Amino acid sequence: MHGCRLQGGRPEISTSSVLWKLSGTMFFLYLLIVGVSAFTIQPEERTVPSGNCQFRGKHFKTTFGVEGEPVVLRCPQVRYWLGASASPHVNLTWRKNDSAGMAPGGEETQVRVEDGALWIVPALQGNSGTYICTVRNASYCDEMSIELRVFKKTEASLTFISYPQILTLSTSGSLVCPELSEFTRNKTDMKIHWYKDSVLLDQANEKFLSVQGTTRLLIHNVSVEDGGYYSCVVAFAHNGTLYNVTRNIKLRINKKEEETVPVIISPHQTILASLGSRLTIPCKVFLGAGACSTTVLWWMANNTNIESAYQEGRVTEGQRLEYSENNENYVEVPLIFNPVIREDLNTDFKCVVHNTLSFQMLHTTVKEASTFSWEIALAPLSLVLFVLGGIWMHRWYKHRTGKAYGLTALKTGHQDFQFYPSNIKEIK
Repeated sequence: MHGCRLQGGRPEISTSSVLWKLSGTMFFLYLLIVGVSAFTIQPEERTVPSGNCQFRGKHFKTTFGVEGEPVVLRCPQVRYWLGASASPHVNLTWRKNDSAGMAPGGEETQVRVEDGALWIVPALQGNSGTYICTVRNASYCDEMSIELRVFKKTEASLTFISYPQILTLSTSGSLVCPELSEFTRNKTDMKIHWYKDSVLLDQANEKFLSVQGTTRLLIHNVSVEDGGYYSCVVAFAHNGTLYNVTRNIKLRINKKEEETVPVIISPHQTILASLGSRLTIPCKVFLGAGACSTTVLWWMANNTNIESAYQEGRVTEGQRLEYSENNENYVEVPLIFNPVIREDLNTDFKCVVHNTLSFQMLHTTVKEASTFSWEIALAPLSLVLFVLGGIWMHRWYKHRTGKAYGLTALKTGHQDFQFYPSNIKEIK
């Protein structure tokens, strides 16, 4: 019997049983220690040395600011890191290119980093320059620079700090106050004041309407006089101080492009071509005084686009051509065969034109040019007529020459006859 035996009335525990229980207890303690350490011991964070950072270059967009107002620089390459600023294992830092120190620098209330962005509140002209954002983790590091230019709030600086926007004449459109997301986030009572040439727009005026809760200004029936400089201003509080955030817009008014019904004036319904030759069929559309830019023109073969029907490129569309003749507008797109083959003779080609007023198409087919030629057919006949004419001229000339010779001979015989008797008389 294993496990224990009676000796002197007391049970005796075997050595193997003790060892088995001891090993089980130690294994349990090991699992307990590993589990606790997983929750209490944090891995040591390591970052790539700064000298090993990859420089992505300068951001294409320059940030403009107005002196005395807040400016926010967003780290340009953060979008590549998918929320790098929120990750505890990613280190994000800012520095100015002409300064060895890291931002924030100077007064803590003026420059600070928040959620991966560099805040300068308020911005001064001395804050202008190039800022470099560095993002690194345990295995990778990169840098990217962004340019900041801070201007004084004067009319002379409007050209540099204005955002261009365009509206169309005699239509209704809207202006957008740009790049306000950092200052209007989580604000349900956002209110924007709009100015035209530094004059506050009257909200009672039906011409302009600032849409509450949005960054848009509606303009009804846009006129030429509506062009110029606009300003949108929103209030922003920071550390108990109220600041204005201003965005300037330069509005340009474009003339409304008038459209007319397009008229396809070529090609003809049938085009003659020789097999193996190069052929160009122009599709020419008359627009009158209408706009070319709003008219779309293309070719089809058996209800299929040319590029799809001829992927090998034997038949292609040529370059679109827009031109004017006698103050009337035309648009033209040629269809080019290089070369024509027999398959093209059974294909339905269509020139299609479309704008907002009309949709038209014109069918055309390619036919093989006949080898019969009137010049070739008339050549032998011309030769026969030339020969017959030559024979007739020869006979006519010969006939006239014979007549002249007969008359000469007759006249000469008569004279001989007259002298003959005189000679006789003298003989006597």
